[in-house]
Amino acid sequence: MTEQEQINKTMVFAKETLVNAEGGHDWFHTLRVYNNSLLIAKGEKTDVFVVSLGALLHDIADSKFHGGDETIGPKIAREFLFKINVDSAIIEHVIKIIENISFKGGNEAQKFSSPELYVVQDADRLDAMGAIGIARCFNYGGFKNRLIYNPDIKPNLNMTKEEYKVSTAPSINHFYEKLLRLKDKMNTKTGHAIALERHNYMLQFLDQFYKEWH
Repeated sequence: MTEQEQINKTMVFAKETLVNAEGGHDWFHTLRVYNNSLLIAKGEKTDVFVVSLGALLHDIADSKFHGGDETIGPKIAREFLFKINVDSAIIEHVIKIIENISFKGGNEAQKFSSPELYVVQDADRLDAMGAIGIARCFNYGGFKNRLIYNPDIKPNLNMTKEEYKVSTAPSINHFYEKLLRLKDKMNTKTGHAIALERHNYMLQFLDQFYKEWH
């Protein structure tokens, strides 16, 4: 089986697995991350095969929808990649990408690094920014029955990973706790350039939101 055939099988697997996923973490999110990963990879020295598999499987079982269990996604990905005969070293690299891609509150040191992780991570973070990011933020907030905004509940910028995972703060707080912080956490030049435009769009949205709120 060629690498392209393995990528094609992974795309089918991801699409089928995520068919009933929450709207901000569904197949279309994965597809956007995959497409942006390939775009960013053009300006980086990376293994595009690893990037492709990492992007397609990065949210195959997001822990926030599995009781916080961070082992399910890597397990599903490992079993699938083994099944389609991907080289064991590549499987391990993809698993490391899945395990380390998450924001996790933004205050913890990352335990693994590689050019391929940086590319997929940037692509994933870009999808949390701009118009798509705004839509995903409120979609997830509605999914979790969270308030849109409460001026009495201030953003917490110093959350631990555990606090971040169980936070029930209003959706607007998420802009300050994560979304507006992503611009300065981009790994690649291409990612940063795209992030800057999306960051500015979110600032414009917040300005308009507060005007209407008051």
